[in-house]
Amino acid sequence: MPNMETENSSVSRAEELKALANEAFRAKKYSQAIDLYSQAIELNSQNAVYYANRAFAHTKLEEYGSAIQDASKAIEIDPRYPKACFTYQIFVTPVHVKKLSPNDPDAAQKVKECEKAVKKLKFEEAIAVPESERHSVADSIDYRSIGMSPSSSFVSTQAAILAATATVVVAVVVMVWPAVATTVAGMVVAVLMILGAYWWGSCSGSGVFTKSRKLELEVEPQYSGARIEGDVITLDFVKKMMDDFKNQKCLHKRYAFQIVLQTREMLRALPSLVDIDIPDGKHFTVCGDVHGQFYDLLNIFELNGLPSEENPYLFNGDFVDRGSFSVEVILTLFAFKCMCPSEVFCFLPLAHVLNQKVFVVHGGLFSVDGVKLSDIKAIDRFCEPPEEGLMCELLWSDPQPLPGRGPSKRGVGLSFGADVTKRFLQDNSLDLVVRSHEVKDEGYEIEHDGKLITVFSAPNYCDQMGNKGAFIRFEAPTLKPNIVTFAAVAPSTMPPWAPYPFYLSQCLVMKALLDEKKEDRGSGKSPGGS
Repeated sequence: MPNMETENSSVSRAEELKALANEAFRAKKYSQAIDLYSQAIELNSQNAVYYANRAFAHTKLEEYGSAIQDASKAIEIDPRYPKACFTYQIFVTPVHVKKLSPNDPDAAQKVKECEKAVKKLKFEEAIAVPESERHSVADSIDYRSIGMSPSSSFVSTQAAILAATATVVVAVVVMVWPAVATTVAGMVVAVLMILGAYWWGSCSGSGVFTKSRKLELEVEPQYSGARIEGDVITLDFVKKMMDDFKNQKCLHKRYAFQIVLQTREMLRALPSLVDIDIPDGKHFTVCGDVHGQFYDLLNIFELNGLPSEENPYLFNGDFVDRGSFSVEVILTLFAFKCMCPSEVFCFLPLAHVLNQKVFVVHGGLFSVDGVKLSDIKAIDRFCEPPEEGLMCELLWSDPQPLPGRGPSKRGVGLSFGADVTKRFLQDNSLDLVVRSHEVKDEGYEIEHDGKLITVFSAPNYCDQMGNKGAFIRFEAPTLKPNIVTFAAVAPSTMPPWAPYPFYLSQCLVMKALLDEKKEDRGSGKSPGGS
């Protein structure tokens, strides 16, 4: 009898915790909601609702690895629970979506999106060239000559679009109607020859297709926006550009090319681990994720001053996406980098060390002990981020409250505890780890016995999270972190960012491709079958 009473008491308390978690979820306090759902699960581990609700809260924090695990557990407990099935549809293959909800029009639409995306990925894989043969378009562009005179590296937008369209048509015909592929290919070759003659005549000034025209990237006389005179990007230009962006005006693409290409040259010369010396009496500011929130970036500069040699910044990754003004953010950051190249903005290398004391990284630490700063410096970062290894873990890992290491809540990288942080700092004679990568209610969080700080600089993330933003100002020689928090500025006229249609379809595609690879390797039944 006492056991029955204890069990009933646990179930009752679990329901109370679920109600509190639901309130936290509605208040957009997703981390708190996850913690409360977890407490409910500890008291009653056979309730599918708790897992399904926690899975949905994980998606709000983009912790898709944990969401997959919870949704799978909810389905295991109750295969017909509608919310669990809906959540699970996000991550499983199209076959399983059809099995779980064969008459659901929303599920059918997700299947179509997934199948379309898978075909696109397979087509890109089919036409891909080996890594050794790839060349960046940037290598063929000389921004100094743009708008000056015709260049053999120039092809009109119309010609490029037509040629690309013709290539796609040939590829589709070859896959679908092989019998007519030869005829169509011949027609496309003829079209490309005509385009070639048009381009050649236009560039060389001779030929039947010659006509008088200016390059598309020449600055038109009526353009009234910010202008760069020569090669030097000045503060006046950057201020004018930011003011234009603030009023939602565009920068001419000729100057956008120059900013991006000049920055590219500077960044290629930097090592993967950058050592920064902060003289005594000077300061250095570290910002976290900005995520395309341009007006909040301007607010940081309003609070802490514009970047300069005397007021240097380090923006610690995730400059773009999510927000509505990614181009404006990245061009502003790049322009300041070009204006003051000596460590005003230290980004795109994998990590930085301030005065041999503070290790700054976007994600986190490693799956093995003993990693030295020299190992990080030796990483070749000029590649697509791998799915495992030191580079992957620097970009993707997250801290956890428990000691040791655990699986990643994102599905990539890992989670690491305070003991891992302590050993890394001791092995490299460092005092502190500063990282970003995670939205925090107060804009920051101090963890691991004060040895790790997460800083996030995008307040009201995705126009819906309600969080504060923060940045850290370090003063030499002590480098004691002074954390400044701030609220989001008045919202712009742009609509809120809507992440879920894109991200859900991408998760679906990733899951489908992973399952396909497992089946190709003969790994047995797929994750949905139980």
